[in-house]
Amino acid sequence: MKSDDGLSDDEPTGQFPVASSSDPRVTVTGADVASELVDEPPTIDPATLLPHWTDAPTGQVPIVVARETAMNDDPWAAVPAPAWREGEADWVAHEGQFDASILAGEEKVDDARPWEFNLSDDTLVEEDEPAVEAPRPAPLRSQRTRHRVSANPLAGRAVRRSSSNVSLATMTGILLAIVVFGVFFAGPLAVTVLILVALAFAAAEAFAGFRTVGAHPATILGIVAVLTLGIAVYNKGLVVVGAVTVLLVIFGFIWYMSAPQKIDVLDGLGATIFVYAWVGVLGAYGILMLAPHTYPNRNGMAFVFGALALTVCNDVGALFIGRWVGRRPLNAALSPNKTIEGTIGGTIITLVAGAVLLPRVSPWTITHGLEAAVALSIVVPLGDLFESMVKRTLGLKDLGRLLPGHGGLLDRVDGLLFALPTMYYLLHVIKLS
Repeated sequence: MKSDDGLSDDEPTGQFPVASSSDPRVTVTGADVASELVDEPPTIDPATLLPHWTDAPTGQVPIVVARETAMNDDPWAAVPAPAWREGEADWVAHEGQFDASILAGEEKVDDARPWEFNLSDDTLVEEDEPAVEAPRPAPLRSQRTRHRVSANPLAGRAVRRSSSNVSLATMTGILLAIVVFGVFFAGPLAVTVLILVALAFAAAEAFAGFRTVGAHPATILGIVAVLTLGIAVYNKGLVVVGAVTVLLVIFGFIWYMSAPQKIDVLDGLGATIFVYAWVGVLGAYGILMLAPHTYPNRNGMAFVFGALALTVCNDVGALFIGRWVGRRPLNAALSPNKTIEGTIGGTIITLVAGAVLLPRVSPWTITHGLEAAVALSIVVPLGDLFESMVKRTLGLKDLGRLLPGHGGLLDRVDGLLFALPTMYYLLHVIKLS
């Protein structure tokens, strides 16, 4: 019923009206009854039905069980059907898609670092010229070369010297040779003092190199031990090497025990003893040959001169011939600037010096000069590579800056440190002394 104002006075019943096709009160336009379109209703597999919303949760995730190919005339045929990813294979990046290994961090490869790139030599241009690069098609992933990052943190640190540095090094070498050979005319005592001073500076440079990487060598104690060993060897011979070494170990232990802060004794004392043995013990053989009780008639001066002259000839020959025709590195991991061709050239120059230069100094002969040249042609490059190995381990290019164009003093006497003990023992083998 309706009231006078036209509104219904009935109470709400809470039921929804149902419209049917036979109800004359409802008109449905554009719709057909489903039962009139099919002969019989389709059967539904109960296994494919989802649980009722009132049922308890099962913890399972629905999955698309089939992917049917769309009809060719379907405009949406190019769109792939949705899929749930379950296994590990479903997450593998396909060709042309984003490579998830960039974010994984498990495999470090050059082409997996999009924020870095390398330029080859042919892509470098002058600063005054505009850089114009022709567009290149992106290479397929299968055509890319994957280079693993080198495990060596020091790879590629060596820098080839420019021509100006070579000229400066040549001038410095000539002046240094004039000073050294001038000291030889002053007598064996002056040469002994020169060797002691050189060993002290070389040891100081090595200790400074170890300190740059955080080691704590006993620098003062080590330099004192090197000087003490040289003086003792000049007076008493090789018998004092053991005594000085024992004293260095004992005083080194006291040094680190009384340190104001806790220091790794293996790290500090190990570096101290290493430099002492490398510079002090090997260099002491030069002082031993100069000692008056070692060889009669001051022949030690001729032997030290022979070791020095052959070492210089080997270094100079390897440097210039290596820069001229050097192509293949002798040991790329330690020193990429040293080449096989340079080593061969240095050996040839050393042999010429042994056959021509040394016989002019008594008691050298041509035969003995060639024998010494052959031996030193082997050990001098080894001494150079040994110092290069130490520098690469420390991450340094040079151990000092005392000599312009050469670096430190230790960079120049590295081969001589191996040549001096070799010359001493060689003299006993060839019985020249």
